[in-house]
Amino acid sequence: MNKKDDNDTQKNQHTHKNADADKCTEEESLIDFPCDFPVKVMGAAIPEFHSCVDKIAKTHDPEYIPDETKQNTSKTGKYVSLTLNIHAKDKPQLDRLYQELSDHELVLWAL
Repeated sequence: MNKKDDNDTQKNQHTHKNADADKCTEEESLIDFPCDFPVKVMGAAIPEFHSCVDKIAKTHDPEYIPDETKQNTSKTGKYVSLTLNIHAKDKPQLDRLYQELSDHELVLWAL
């Protein structure tokens, strides 16, 4: 095999990988919408964290009830994880919620 053949093979593999990625984004979700969906968020154990997470959740889910949030504090008391009950209507709604949570400076991670 010469260099030209190697380059052509690499281009074809790259094109194939892009096609596979496109197919994955087009596939339907395994989640049956609408549904209640748990979202776990972790951050520092400060009052501002809980209030900012509630505010973000409410913008993406008008039916969100902060009192239904479950809270666990780390052994050291430095971190807290919140489990939100989100009324998810579709995947784009969840994607936007996760993106905004992940982008917030007080959020360490969102699952």
